[in-house]
Amino acid sequence: MIILTRGEIEALIDCDAAAKAIEAAYIATSLGHVDLPTVGHITFAYDADCHIKYGHMQGDETFVIKVATGFPQNNAKGLPIGNGLALVLSTKTGLVEAVLHDEMMLTDIRTGIGGAIASRTLARSNSRTALVIGTGPQARRQIEAHAALMPDLSFQVWGRDPVKVDSVIADMAPHIDVNPASDLETATRSADIVVTATGSKSPIVKSAWVQPGTHVTAVGADAPGKQELDVALVARADIVSVDLASQCLNHGEISHAAREGLIKADSLRQIGAVLNGATHGRDGEDQITLTDLTGIAAQDIAMANTILAAWKTQVQ
Repeated sequence: MIILTRGEIEALIDCDAAAKAIEAAYIATSLGHVDLPTVGHITFAYDADCHIKYGHMQGDETFVIKVATGFPQNNAKGLPIGNGLALVLSTKTGLVEAVLHDEMMLTDIRTGIGGAIASRTLARSNSRTALVIGTGPQARRQIEAHAALMPDLSFQVWGRDPVKVDSVIADMAPHIDVNPASDLETATRSADIVVTATGSKSPIVKSAWVQPGTHVTAVGADAPGKQELDVALVARADIVSVDLASQCLNHGEISHAAREGLIKADSLRQIGAVLNGATHGRDGEDQITLTDLTGIAAQDIAMANTILAAWKTQVQ
C-alpha cells in the first residue's frame, strides 16, 4: 500500500497535468461516465463540517473516497482550518491501494484549478482583470490557478479584514502581483472576472455591481446555507454553468435562486459539456456568465490519479 504525506504529495503536483486531468473529469462527468453518489455532509458546532465525496470513473481500476473537514475555530487555536485525506481502493479486490494524507491540500488545489478552468472557458478572451473575494486558503489557490491558466490577468483581492488582505498579498508576492481592493463595489464594477471564495452565508456581491461582459466564478457555497451572490445576479446571468447540476441545485450558489423560482434546471449548462462542445459557452461580449462550483468527486479522482502517476514515474 502506498502512503504519501502532504509534503510528498506537494512535491508531485504539476499544475498543467492536474488541469488537463480535471478538464477530462468534467467532460467525463457531463457524459455520464463517472459514478458520483450523493455527497456525505456532517455539520458540527461553530460552523464546522465534514464532506465525504467519492466516486468511480468508468474504465479506472480504482475508485476514490475523499474526506475533507473544515473547522473555522481552529484558527484561534493555531491549527489548520481544513484537513483530510483521500483513499484509493481497487475495483477488483476492494483493497486500499493508496492513502493520500494531503491534509486537504489536494481539495484546495483542485478547487482552485476548477475555478480557473471555468473562468478561462467562459470569460471574454480579452479579460485582463480579476477580483478575488476572500482571504482564506481558497482565495490564494484561486489566484495561483488563475495566474497559471490565464497568465495575462492582473489581480485584486478584497476581504473584510485589511490585515488578512495584506497577508494574502504578502503570500502571493514572490510570484504573483496582487493589489488590495479597498471598495468592493468599485472593484466589482471594474473587474472582467469576479471570483468569490468565502464561507459567507449571505450575499456579498450585488447584481447591480456586475457589468455586462463580466464572468463570475463562485466556489464558496459548497454546503447548505452558504451564499455569496445576490439571487438577482444568478437570475440575470445570460449563461449559468455548473460542475454538477443536481449537486448545485441542492446546496450550491444557484440553489437559492432555484428555490425562489428565478432559474430552472433545464437552463443550466454543465462545464464539461461546454468544454467538449456539446453545448456552447459565451457567444457575446456583453453577456454575463456565471459558474457555480460545488466540487465533485471526479476532480478528486483526477487529482489522485495524477499524483499516483507522478509517484510511479518517480520510483521507477
